[in-house]
Amino acid sequence: MTSIDVHDLTKAYGPRRAVDHLTFRVLPGRVTGFLGPNGAGKSTTLRLALGLDRPTSGTATIGGRPYPTLRDPLRHVGALLDAQAAHGSRTGRDHLLALAASNRIPARRADEVLEETGLARAARHRVKTYSLGMRQRLGIAAALLGDPEVILLDEPSNGLDPEGIVWIRGLLRRLAAEGRTVLVSSHLMNETASFADHLVVLGRGRLLADTPLRDFVDSRVRPRVRIRTTDPTALVGTLARHGHHAVEHPDGHWTVHHTRVDDIGPLLSTAGVPLLELTTEAGTLEEAYLDLTAADTEFAAPSQEATA
Repeated sequence: MTSIDVHDLTKAYGPRRAVDHLTFRVLPGRVTGFLGPNGAGKSTTLRLALGLDRPTSGTATIGGRPYPTLRDPLRHVGALLDAQAAHGSRTGRDHLLALAASNRIPARRADEVLEETGLARAARHRVKTYSLGMRQRLGIAAALLGDPEVILLDEPSNGLDPEGIVWIRGLLRRLAAEGRTVLVSSHLMNETASFADHLVVLGRGRLLADTPLRDFVDSRVRPRVRIRTTDPTALVGTLARHGHHAVEHPDGHWTVHHTRVDDIGPLLSTAGVPLLELTTEAGTLEEAYLDLTAADTEFAAPSQEATA
């Protein structure tokens, strides 16, 4: 089993610890979202895992081995940390061919991943002519070049158009379904929620959460029920008699917090309250994430209330 194992990992820059006694494991067969505020230590952790920096203490291994000890590493680990890394004067295809030659990967793989990432028609164009989204696709192509068991991607949706975002979601799910180990760092909560099965969340270099995505959301954001009715008076009165408080919204719907449809539906049905809509509004990843990391954000603007 090829997993990413981070154990008691620490990286200090003088008195500041970018990563602070961090321990977690990324398992194959699922997409793990890697989240945290700016300055949380995500990029540093990825660099340590890929041997681009040395830890102050602790270990980060891939398949039980440090990355620098891997022979032909692109055959084992594919990574995208910087979409601008490719030399602008090379064509996209030549960039991939150079990587393939240095890792004993057949040249035909360059054409295969160019096709897979939608860059086949631009393969012989110089990288400096590529848009940000095209460079991002080229970086993903490089990560896939060696058909690796482990994939690490930092902000893979950056610069992609809507079609590209849908494509990257499908790609990540497919890689995980094939049994690969997939770790994706992102600042986009809604996007992460669309592809991640599991979450690792950092704050100020420390582990804040290591849990399935749905468990993470449900544990931090209580469910609520959304209601539309033609008789608001009956709705509010019925709910109040059973200890529930309904909040009205400008568009005419009502919200009852900390409850579910199974709790509210029978009450309203028995009372004969006419209903146009009765649905559970599940908590979002963004709500849960902000609730968890509010105290661990290094850079934050003052709230509107504070500046009013």
